[in-house]
Order: sequence, then C-alpha cells, then structure tokens
Amino acid sequence: MDWEHELLTVTRSKTRRQQIYPLCCSVGAVVLRYLQEVRPRVSRREVFLTMRAPFRPLSSAAIGQVVRARLHALGLSLRRYGSHSLRYACASHLLEEGLSLKEIGDHLGHRDTNTTRGYTRMDLESLRRVADLDLEDLL
Repeated sequence: MDWEHELLTVTRSKTRRQQIYPLCCSVGAVVLRYLQEVRPRVSRREVFLTMRAPFRPLSSAAIGQVVRARLHALGLSLRRYGSHSLRYACASHLLEEGLSLKEIGDHLGHRDTNTTRGYTRMDLESLRRVADLDLEDLL
C-alpha cells in the first residue's frame, strides 16, 4: 500500500504480475482501522494475517471461508459463495456502470476479453429497456 500516493498494488496469484489500483479513502480508512485495532502486532510485512499464532498471511482458502460465511450470514441466494463471487459481483457492477469488456477485463487482470465475458451476466433490465424502445418514429 502506497499511502502517500493513495495506491494499492496487488500481485496476481496466477500470473505473478502486479496490478495497481487507486486506494480510495473509505477503503484506506477500513484498512488503517484493521491495522491499528485488529491485526496482531507482529513484524510480518503482509497486511492480512491469521488471528492466532503462528501468525502467517491469510491463504486463499481462508479468505474463501470468510467470504462464504459472510455471504451465507447475509442470507443471499447466489450461484457461488466463495471469494470468487466477489469478482463476479465486481464485473457485474462495472458492466452496469457502463464500462466496456476491455475495461472490466483490465480491472480484473484478464488478458483476453473472452475470459471477462464469462464474468459478466446479461443485464436483463437493460435488455428489456432496449426491447421496449418505441421505434415508430424511426420506421
């Protein structure tokens, strides 16, 4: 985390490439609170650690368990409940905001838009609005 420039650098697990995101104030505030009030006081450089000794970085499986438990606790009806569901939700949100598949793929770290296509669901409401267009004046 680059607090001075408000940037978050993430290393992609599959490609080991680094991707840089803006660190918005609300996210920075939550991470700072975690660091000050929750995170174990150990010399590890990783941000998110297990809560019990031996302290080590959270594994992807542990993150998946936390996300799964939270989604179930919220009573959401989803096709998937693991941490990957957050990627799907992010892609759907970006699509709703009008971003292109290329922009969404860049955000998710995809090299191919065909990969991104699988993360985006058809926005049925938008499709209905297109289908409801009154074309009388154009014909």
